[in-house]
Amino acid sequence: MEKKNVEYLALLRKVMKEKGIDAVIITGTDPHQSEIPPHHWRGREWLTGFESGNGTNGTAVVLQDEALCWTDSRYFIQAENQLQGTGFKMMKEDGPEAVDLIDWVTEHLNEGQTVGIDGMTFSVSFAQRLQQELNDNGIKLNTDFPQFDYIYPDRPARPDNKLFIHDETIVGESVESKMTRIMTEVKAEMANAIMLSALDDIAWATNLRTAGDINYSPVYVSFLYIDDNRRVLFVDSDKLNPEVEAHLKKYNIENRPYESVTEFVGELPKETRLLIDPEKTCRGLYDHISCTPVFGGAGVAKLKSIKNSSMLESLGKAMEKDGVALTKFFMMIEREYPTGKLTELELSKRLRALRLAEKTCVDESFAPIVGWKANGAIVHYEATAETSLTIEGDGLLLVDSGGQYQQGTTDITRTIALGTPTADERHDFTLVMKGHIALARAIFPEGTRGSQLDVLARQFLWAEGKAYYHGTGHGVGFFINCHEGPQNIRLNENPATLQPGMVTSNEPGVYYEGRYGIRCENLIVTEMDKTTEFGDFYHFKTMTLFPFDLNLFETAIMTDEEIKWVNDYHAMVRERLLPFLSADEQEWMKTKTRELKR
Repeated sequence: MEKKNVEYLALLRKVMKEKGIDAVIITGTDPHQSEIPPHHWRGREWLTGFESGNGTNGTAVVLQDEALCWTDSRYFIQAENQLQGTGFKMMKEDGPEAVDLIDWVTEHLNEGQTVGIDGMTFSVSFAQRLQQELNDNGIKLNTDFPQFDYIYPDRPARPDNKLFIHDETIVGESVESKMTRIMTEVKAEMANAIMLSALDDIAWATNLRTAGDINYSPVYVSFLYIDDNRRVLFVDSDKLNPEVEAHLKKYNIENRPYESVTEFVGELPKETRLLIDPEKTCRGLYDHISCTPVFGGAGVAKLKSIKNSSMLESLGKAMEKDGVALTKFFMMIEREYPTGKLTELELSKRLRALRLAEKTCVDESFAPIVGWKANGAIVHYEATAETSLTIEGDGLLLVDSGGQYQQGTTDITRTIALGTPTADERHDFTLVMKGHIALARAIFPEGTRGSQLDVLARQFLWAEGKAYYHGTGHGVGFFINCHEGPQNIRLNENPATLQPGMVTSNEPGVYYEGRYGIRCENLIVTEMDKTTEFGDFYHFKTMTLFPFDLNLFETAIMTDEEIKWVNDYHAMVRERLLPFLSADEQEWMKTKTRELKR
């Protein structure tokens, strides 16, 4: 059955023909390169029908005779299903069958033809790579083709939620201190001013948050300019209240309308050397800059990624609150599972309610992934009324979730067995946990990159010809975005080194389409380990507080050190959580953290 998307596609092709556009490329993001954009900028989802877990993981290409949508391995199964009947075909952007989007476009257009993009939704770096390859093939690029202005009459407005101040006793640093440190990094990169575009950078720098601009992240739509004499926040004035206005005045931050940012950068003095991050700044803003742009910003991103002692202490409290909510959740599952009435969708709703019952939890940190049996193999699955399975029979339940507490951001995945697990399920779970433990126990020298540690988590799966294609670890923000850079732990090379105070996830997994999926995730923070004649060495401290399913361990393939790690971790979980649990919850926790034996 054809969907309404076919009509939208026909309308877009009509506009393309009128504007002299032979191919249009459409991202799933906004002028800030947000992972989860506000609904105002989610036109790609509206056009294609592919909703990638509230994220940006989908880039569409439309020609007069073809329509394609690229996404990564986390969404292959989901995209195949959602794109049926829309006129769009799924393309793989990673894995062994990956096809490069830009290469495909250049191969399917002729010299003299034109590609159109909305420059406000493309990063400078991506647009430059695109333009270079198009130029090499005699193809033109039009960066001013805001396609949804022409075809999306009911497009949602920009969000107008009120801002609030993030308590500086929790943050452990004032805005003034952050502004000073930012300018030190700016000057170190041979610039004298900076324009911040990424919403998490701006929220961090201003100690301001909001609820509702972007799903699952308390950041707000804005730009921020800083130099030695001026600080200008480009945010719609109806988002401010007297308390926030006083906060801005206290730190000498001027407020200007959001849309005036392009005019502002066009009027900067010629001698201004404006630092911008080409990965986070949109091409549409860059095209208006009249002064000298300086590409960089890695130093500023690193400032945000390193959590101070106040943040880490607060995050520990958030983990305790999260552990209590998860205890209630998994106890409920065990209690009601035999009734055969639980569904994935119902579990998602109940988990949200349990987290938000804690007054300091503002939102979930992402859409919860509750996958039963085959749905657990869809890496970023989100249950809907059409896909939600009933939790019945024997199988594995994968739950990946998190909370946005004012004391910090959590992200945890647990895979549990309901009924009797199979030998294959127990074996695969143990392989995943062996990798998880190997990474958690790592000791490494200063200067180590995440790509150098990634194999620790994959080695046991690889030895049996098994693999997963997502990253092993992503950086995690502090009451900002759940996904944060610059650090990560994945196969792809990344120059950012792991430094004390950086929080990352540890989440290896394995997935069998149509059968089951397994993922085991904790958050870890890099800490100082020792200093020797060879320099400083670091280790990871595990922050997350919740047990793994003891019924899924195959101890015959585990070492004594691995079993000890599980027991030590469970002892810590038990010690930290028991004071916050009721009597029956304490007994449940003691059972779930009992000693693992051969």
